[in-house]
Amino acid sequence: QLFADKTGGSNNYIKEMKTIADGEGVKSLLIMCDGEGALGDPNNAARTTAVENHYKWVDAAKYLGCHSIRVNAQSEGEYDEQMKLAADGLRRLSEFAATIKMNVIVENHGGLSSNADWLVQVIKKVGHKRCGTLPDFGNFRIKSGESYDSYRGIQKLLPFAKGVSVKDRVWDAKGKQHPLDYNRMLKLVHASGFRGYCGIEVVGYASLTANRKKLQAAIDRLG
Repeated sequence: QLFADKTGGSNNYIKEMKTIADGEGVKSLLIMCDGEGALGDPNNAARTTAVENHYKWVDAAKYLGCHSIRVNAQSEGEYDEQMKLAADGLRRLSEFAATIKMNVIVENHGGLSSNADWLVQVIKKVGHKRCGTLPDFGNFRIKSGESYDSYRGIQKLLPFAKGVSVKDRVWDAKGKQHPLDYNRMLKLVHASGFRGYCGIEVVGYASLTANRKKLQAAIDRLG
């Protein structure tokens, strides 16, 4: 979303990003892709268009030195039908990404994707080593009044994780939101064997500073 209109033409924006990042010693890890269509669209032509719309982001992420693009598993219809459609789109995109050794990772990001059981089955149905998850601590709200327990959900998604997204709020199984228990959550992440990057999603500098300190303290306790 930060540079959604900057991938056409000569890609000067992407080139400048890479030049500056390299000069400052900044490592680019992933691009979070939104607004390119539903990868599980019930209409086959629209689903194909959504898959192909992501190709430019796979290429941009590769150029920047990222390991993945983050996508959404949007669809419509019944539970099992959405699973089938989302898996189809993700498989096709993962097959393209694999040609340049890139990953496609799915965030729990509303709707059925925030149901960890559903998303795990989608990833298994895709069955491609380049397709994984980006577990997000705070994105387990399925719809108004319905949520999936964040700690349970993270534990289920971690075996497929190629990244982790930190937020300072979590959900219980009754549609209620609570402050994140950093120690409890980081123990789950550590116990899973995940040793990649944990990205912090925040609104405002004060939130960034507080989250970073709490996250570091939880990591330090793990030794």
